[in-house]
Amino acid sequence: MTDSTFDEDDAVRDTSSPNTSARARWDAVVALTLGVFGLVTAEFLPASLLTPISADLGISPGIAGQTVTVTAVVAAFAGPGVVIGTRSFNRRWTLFGLTALLILSCALAALANGLTVLLVSRVLLGIGLGGFWAMAGALAMRLVPMNHLPRAMAMIFTGVSVATVMAAPLGAYIGSTLGWRAAFVLAGAVGVLALLAQAVTVPSLPPAGHAGLGTLAEVLKRPKIRIGLIATLLIVAGHFAGFTYIRPYLEEVPRLGVEMVSLVLLAYGVGGFFGNIAGGIITERSSTLGVVFASGLIAVASVLLVTLGASTTAAAVAIALWGFAFGALPVSIQSYITRAAPDEAESAGALLLTTFQIAISSGAVLGGLLIDAQGPLGVMTFLGIASILGSSVMVVRGGRQVQLSQG
Repeated sequence: MTDSTFDEDDAVRDTSSPNTSARARWDAVVALTLGVFGLVTAEFLPASLLTPISADLGISPGIAGQTVTVTAVVAAFAGPGVVIGTRSFNRRWTLFGLTALLILSCALAALANGLTVLLVSRVLLGIGLGGFWAMAGALAMRLVPMNHLPRAMAMIFTGVSVATVMAAPLGAYIGSTLGWRAAFVLAGAVGVLALLAQAVTVPSLPPAGHAGLGTLAEVLKRPKIRIGLIATLLIVAGHFAGFTYIRPYLEEVPRLGVEMVSLVLLAYGVGGFFGNIAGGIITERSSTLGVVFASGLIAVASVLLVTLGASTTAAAVAIALWGFAFGALPVSIQSYITRAAPDEAESAGALLLTTFQIAISSGAVLGGLLIDAQGPLGVMTFLGIASILGSSVMVVRGGRQVQLSQG
């Protein structure tokens, strides 16, 4: 496939941006990044605080762990719900409301005296998280010109990468020194800073598009949207089938101890941070190329894990490469979907969010079935197959588009 395939994909990207301001509002993009850092940090905090939370509230660690599940499930439904329910609101105020939900959620979690209040706090966080992710691409598109959208999305996803790497170790440290409630207080403080930054930097953003169930259905009929969602479903399901069971793989194939497992997972997180940056750079040229690049590298990592994984060095390199590759995927697919429906970017973002959540859930289930039936190598094989299929969907679509334009 020649480079023209990918260039053709994004040929109109500079002419379709709703942002008509004379300059890009990078200060507002930074404020969005701070907000998403707070949201994702709060989302993953319970994972590192399960023991003290369960002991303090008198619940089992398994029940405490469901606070993470509740947030993810609510986020899947909240994305479309927030987009449709707030369609007549100025997006500036909608953003403020979503950030306020982060602050309120953290405050309730810090004050929780039982499971009920803790679950309510996680539901509120899920609404804020789902609403933000559904609108992220549309917000970025209105703050910068379309040709700078990948760079803006890369900045926003940097907040995700940093939070993913830092949330667990920081949460564990704070929980052991100041108590688990203090961890949520600090996450809430990040939300307050984000809200202040957004109030200063984010301009008025009147409602755009026509969000509704009919609009979601209409956007779903667009060929590029369907291709992007199918690729997302395949790649993300494969990723979470493998990543959910990455620890059993590391313990059974290269036979790593707990400390080495932690170091390898840190390498994954660091790789994801740099992958996010690389994904933004590649996607500025072509979002299709960005998705193909990310999914192709995931497939390479899978091959290394299946064939050379018994070597500690090879397994560590493959996991770091996997982290780098998956770090490049969200910014690429988000930019692709937003460019495919610039007139209804919020509805497209809601569809992408829901697809992501379905892929996460189905991937974890498939991974569980595979690891019981075929062991860790079966899971990693599925990771590679799903990534190759997702990449193929994007390449075949690109090739057909070039052929049609030349015909």
